Amino acid sequence: MPTTITIKGQVTIPKHIRDSLGLSPGSSVDFAVNDEGDVVIRKVAAGSPRASDRFDRARGRADIKWRTDELMALLRGED
Repeated sequence: MPTTITIKGQVTIPKHIRDSLGLSPGSSVDFAVNDEGDVVIRKVAAGSPRASDRFDRARGRADIKWRTDELMALLRGED
């Protein structure tokens, strides 16, 4: 089933494929290219580690619990 890529690089996954993989809005998927050059899409199992980006690696690293007003005062140089 041919489809068109949007200007943002998005495509619609056909319903029969979504149904066969059990995909619903918010599902995570993984794309790969096999040795024959075919694109393979896999459903990422719930709880599976996903590829992290630099923001995922930094998330949760701060060990100081700032209150918003305290942080804003610090950033603004207020005493």
